Amino acid sequence: MLACPFRQNKHHVCINVICLFRPAEMSWDFILPVCLGDLVKSGAVNQYVVQDVLSVKQLPSHINSFKAALRSQGPLCILEYFDTAYSVLQHCRTVDVAVKEDTLELLIQGYILNISLCLSQGRKKDKVAGKGLLQWDSERETILQCLTQLLQLDIRTLWSLSLVEEEFVSCVTCCCYKLLENPTISHVKSKSTRDAIIHVLGIMVKKYNHMLGACVKVIQLLQHFEQLASVCAAAVASWSSEYGVKAIVGEIMREIGQKSSEELAREGSGVKAFSSFLSELSTLVPETMIPNISVLLTHLEGESPSLRVAVCEVLGEVLVRVLSGDKLDDSARASRDRFLDTLQEHIHDAHSHVRARVLQVYARIVNSKALPLCKYTEVMELTVGRLGDKSVHVCKSAIQLLAAFIAHNPYSCKLSSVDLTKPLEKEMAKLKEMRDSQKEQVPVAVITAADLWDAMKPELEMTVKAQLEPGSEEEDNEDEEETGGDEERSDRDTALQIAQFLRESKYRKAVGLCMRAHSLFPESSFFSDLADLNAETLIKTLATLFKGPEQVTPEAVSSDAPPTPQKEGGGNEGGESELKKQEMLVQYLKDTESFALQVERSIAVINNMLYWKTTTVVQEAVQFCVTAFEFSVANSVCGVRKMLPLVWSTDVTIKDSVIQAYRRLYLNPHGDNTRAKAQTLVDNLSDLMIDASLGTVQCLEEIVQEFFSSESALQTSVVQVLWERFSGKRETKALHRRAAVLLLGMAARAEREVVLSNLDTLCSVALGEKVAEDYLLARDTLITIANITDHVRQSKGVPFRLPMDHHLFSCLSQAIADGLVQSDPHWQTFMEQAVRLIYFLAESPDQLCSRLLQRSAHLLLEQITEGGEPNQSQLQESGSQGSEEQVNCVSLAQVLSLCGAVAFWQVSHLERSVSAELRRRRGEKEEKEEKEKAPANKKDANDSCVEEELGLVGASAEDTEVEFIRKICETELLSEGNMLSAFLPLLVKVCSSPGKYSHSQLTTAACLALSQYMMISPAVCKDNIRLLFTVLEKSPLPVVRANTIVALGDLTVRFPNILEPWTPNLYARLSDESASVRLTAIMVLTQLVLKDVMKVKGQVSEVAVLLLDPEPHIASLALNFFNELSAKDNAIYNLLPDIISRLSDPERGMKEEDFNTIMKQLFSYITKERQTESLVEKLCQRFRTAKTEQQWADLAVSLSLLSVCERGFKKLQECWDCYSDKLTEPGVYQPLLSIAAKLRRRAKPQFKAHVEDYEKRLTAVHTKGLENVDNEEREQQMGDTQSQNLQTPRPHKSVRKTTRGRGKPKLDDSDLVTPRKSRSRPKPAITFSSDEEEEDDAVMAESETPKVTTPIARTRRTRLRH
Repeated sequence: MLACPFRQNKHHVCINVICLFRPAEMSWDFILPVCLGDLVKSGAVNQYVVQDVLSVKQLPSHINSFKAALRSQGPLCILEYFDTAYSVLQHCRTVDVAVKEDTLELLIQGYILNISLCLSQGRKKDKVAGKGLLQWDSERETILQCLTQLLQLDIRTLWSLSLVEEEFVSCVTCCCYKLLENPTISHVKSKSTRDAIIHVLGIMVKKYNHMLGACVKVIQLLQHFEQLASVCAAAVASWSSEYGVKAIVGEIMREIGQKSSEELAREGSGVKAFSSFLSELSTLVPETMIPNISVLLTHLEGESPSLRVAVCEVLGEVLVRVLSGDKLDDSARASRDRFLDTLQEHIHDAHSHVRARVLQVYARIVNSKALPLCKYTEVMELTVGRLGDKSVHVCKSAIQLLAAFIAHNPYSCKLSSVDLTKPLEKEMAKLKEMRDSQKEQVPVAVITAADLWDAMKPELEMTVKAQLEPGSEEEDNEDEEETGGDEERSDRDTALQIAQFLRESKYRKAVGLCMRAHSLFPESSFFSDLADLNAETLIKTLATLFKGPEQVTPEAVSSDAPPTPQKEGGGNEGGESELKKQEMLVQYLKDTESFALQVERSIAVINNMLYWKTTTVVQEAVQFCVTAFEFSVANSVCGVRKMLPLVWSTDVTIKDSVIQAYRRLYLNPHGDNTRAKAQTLVDNLSDLMIDASLGTVQCLEEIVQEFFSSESALQTSVVQVLWERFSGKRETKALHRRAAVLLLGMAARAEREVVLSNLDTLCSVALGEKVAEDYLLARDTLITIANITDHVRQSKGVPFRLPMDHHLFSCLSQAIADGLVQSDPHWQTFMEQAVRLIYFLAESPDQLCSRLLQRSAHLLLEQITEGGEPNQSQLQESGSQGSEEQVNCVSLAQVLSLCGAVAFWQVSHLERSVSAELRRRRGEKEEKEEKEKAPANKKDANDSCVEEELGLVGASAEDTEVEFIRKICETELLSEGNMLSAFLPLLVKVCSSPGKYSHSQLTTAACLALSQYMMISPAVCKDNIRLLFTVLEKSPLPVVRANTIVALGDLTVRFPNILEPWTPNLYARLSDESASVRLTAIMVLTQLVLKDVMKVKGQVSEVAVLLLDPEPHIASLALNFFNELSAKDNAIYNLLPDIISRLSDPERGMKEEDFNTIMKQLFSYITKERQTESLVEKLCQRFRTAKTEQQWADLAVSLSLLSVCERGFKKLQECWDCYSDKLTEPGVYQPLLSIAAKLRRRAKPQFKAHVEDYEKRLTAVHTKGLENVDNEEREQQMGDTQSQNLQTPRPHKSVRKTTRGRGKPKLDDSDLVTPRKSRSRPKPAITFSSDEEEEDDAVMAESETPKVTTPIARTRRTRLRH
């Protein structure tokens, strides 16, 4: 709302109002009064005067009438109600404030409406005043536009001397500034009003000398209204550009630049407003800010981060918008380089927000191609360093800048340092040859004779003047003696001699010889000018002799004149230009290689950021990997593959980012037609599939499946290209054929008919007669076929299976049997996939596999019969016979592998397929029964509903099915009539006799098969668990130990009660000498512990040791184990005391540095105050049972790693007795002293005194010993008591003597909190017998077998995992 304050002379208000309200057609004459009383005096005809002065009581009613008249009649009603306004002024001191305010409001409204009426004569009267008096939002814009038009008129004649009064300027501008204070003025809906205000103020600044006032007001608005930063910036930019008042920008910048740090500290929100204002202003008028930027640079050294950011953004806008391009003059280039150096310094600013924004400014500069080429390497190196910044925002900005560097690099579209090495070496060799050839050429004079003459002329003139003086005759005589024989020379030889003297800088001799030559050769043309001997003629003659071509004969010039570059250097210009071009090319290649190396260095860091917890950083890392891959940066494909598992991320934004990235890289090919696009897409996906791990392939399935699920014109063409590659219609590499068939399998997950309709083609191409040539292609073909099964597609309904006599199964049986007697290393994986597919797809897979086992056994027996029984002695007899036995061992190993695979998938088939089919049939039967008959009566219906709610109906039936499957596994699978039972004794014999069966492949296959047999029933597991752990402890083969750990992990899930006593043996493998075994052990134990299959016990200390494993991957897995374990409530807190005791055990012999490193990591998970307090007490109690000085020191170090608070410190004081007798040891004293030092730094004054007392006590006990300190305290207390008794006799009381820190009553030995020795059984000692002593029995003794101590209750039987 517009407002105008009362002036001191109130009659001026009325005068101004009447002047503006007086219409042209009225016959009244208004004479300006000298004083207020003149308005009631009539001194002329038709003079307008006040007719009646109202009383105070009459004013309210007349004001209401005035208000109604203004609403209906408009501003002209003032002529009728002027007496009312005058009466208010007359009774100003006695009338109520409300009356005065209402009157003023009416006058202002009428004033503004009258202006609108006068300036818009074409409008209708009711249109102006029809919307009501107080509808300011609708009238404000119109009034401001009218005011703008008024101010643009020449109104200076309204004032004396044609000078506009400052009061008028203030009246208008104050209204505008008051409007700007409206909180909604910066909203979009207020844009028109905002622009109108800016234009009004612009006119005032330009025409009415309001610039300084506007500067002050803008600063004040920014100080008090932070939201006006953008509005003020737009206003100042408009005044500068549209109204030409550019000086106002500099004035405001100087005002902000002169603010001191103390002033800015008091500003509060004003600092943010200043920063936003400068940033906004730089985007609008950057060129106007350049002359005054220096006043802002002082804030770069200030304490305000927001102002530092603003100044850096100003520099960035200036560099992008003004100081860019190649046409800058020297001054602009200097300014540009200075601004870039300033920005570069703040990449390492102390505040993370400033560092992040500076990197963003650089990203804008790079995207705008405004960064000079000479700065690329330096800024790039600094940016790569910021990838290790502690701030997430800085890392994100650094990634964005690096991506901008790659996308807008001026070097090459392919940034591979490997590809650049050879061209660089080639061009450097070429440059060296060019330089060598350049050196071999005769040096060419670069300076002409005229240039040399100009250089020597000043000194030569001085020599001539000296020679022409009278006192130089003696010197001339000396020169004549030195240059004797002048008469014998000709005039030409003399001229050449003079030129030679000049070239040798022998000016005095040259001048003397020249002076004598005229007397010797007066008629010679060389010296004819010397007839009049003076300085001028002498210099002229010398110049002619030296420069030669003009006066001297051609023979003289050609014989001895100095060569000129115009004649002799012209042939060399081409060579020099070529050399320069080659040098520029070599430098370009060097810069490109350096840039590529820095990009490759950043890739390794950014790839690790793909798994950060910050979503925005992960998204930026994904985009960077895509950009790097598009520019063919070396190792960029590693990042593309590493981000692939993120398709399983629970964060939708990350998952979408990865999917979009792969679509951009692989699924949106470029080509002239659909066929070309399909070829490109297949090539891209095939390259990604080559050498990809199993996890990568599984992740890629998700993306490819989504591609085939969506409607795309490329799908048909892509499938056709894949079939052509697989079938061999086009000449294709073996790796690309395998990739093609796997991609077909991924497509089959979305559409089954892609594979099902071409099943015969798959069998004939990959599983036919040539299957032995490429078992890997056959294996991948089986994986593809498996994608059409219900197990993979997770289909519900009638299971999809093929009959036993299908061509596919005959091909599989034949391929397995043929490969059984061969030694192909890839047959094993093919066989496993074949057995899996049989159980997934065949109608009666058990019968098929039984026949397959019989056929395999016959083939093996035939081979053994031909070659003899395989044993160790026969293998060493002869070379030929040894090779035969080697084949027998391989064949036996493959048969045992087949047995294990059949046993595993048979159990899986029963518990998954058969069980699922039983449930499906039961469900169909129940649905059919429910439809056939309704409940007999209401009671039966109610009972049925209650049973359904309690879950009793399905539970009992399901338990029956589970019991049925369990009974089959325990009684029928290994019965005498089953083929599987025939191989179990052989497996046990091979595993228990490592001396006799020492072939590595045979041992590996037998142990794996035995573990798969143990999955069948608890009885088989109990019978052979001791043997399996013996193999785990004894086997010299790391692969056997690793496989056994995996098998034991599966057995732990299936039979936890049987495996629970053997838990320490599993943890023991964490310290295995083989890195592969340790890696497998940590992975298996992590899964068992985090899924609550295995109880977490003190053996976790073995996992803690792996935090320092030399293998980085193992150490990272151990760290991940504790990170995940810390998410479980109090898990690490409960384990810490036991971990500390085990790691500080003297028998382990752990180094102090290693212990400290491990504990530092583990204690970082303790964040709750209650846990810290409890751990302080527990660790202090451990001092009582610790026996060695090293254990004391470890406990003290552990205490110092806790974030001890006030409550924890009190607990530390209460446990003084536990550790006070160990304080003489430096290893105990120093950590405890550091605890006190940390507490003292952040303690309050009252608590600080207690901490200082504790420090003094620690120091006293450390230096003097505990007994001496206790004696001193007792003596001091005894002395204090006696002095008090002597001074004031008191009645005798039984006073209990107390000692500081020992205020509690004395405890008996039975009260001490000392851990009791548990009656745990001794650790089983496993004795391994050598092969030479006991070859047939390498199993643990019965006494060494752990007994079940903690049965794990299970409500339902755990089924076998797939």
